[in-house]
Amino acid sequence: MNQIDYYQAKLDFEIDAAELFAALQADQRKIVVVDVRLAAAYATEHIPRAINLPHASLSNAMVGTLDSDKLYVCYCDGVGSNVSTKGAFSLAALGFEVVELTGGLDAWKRDGYKTEAAQGVLPLDE
Repeated sequence: MNQIDYYQAKLDFEIDAAELFAALQADQRKIVVVDVRLAAAYATEHIPRAINLPHASLSNAMVGTLDSDKLYVCYCDGVGSNVSTKGAFSLAALGFEVVELTGGLDAWKRDGYKTEAAQGVLPLDE
């Protein structure tokens, strides 16, 4: 594999925060954002409209109600964590089309996008 092929293949399975935000703003119901962190982390803060499917417990039974015609965008905390890769791998192995959010939740917030918590929308840090 040459460099061009490698980078194209890599980009085929990634999405950045701006691309995801634009897709969500366009209300593309074909996209499901998946927070693959533990439930407590999800409850504290997550991307709006994200569902929580902790990577360590992904199974056929857990994803039985998911629509296989949608694109699943997995994310975790970000740099230094490979939880989104593990979640994406598990979902792909279960037959779903999956991409990873590059930089995870950290990149989402760094780019200025709001998050939600169990209590509602969190303000951006000023």
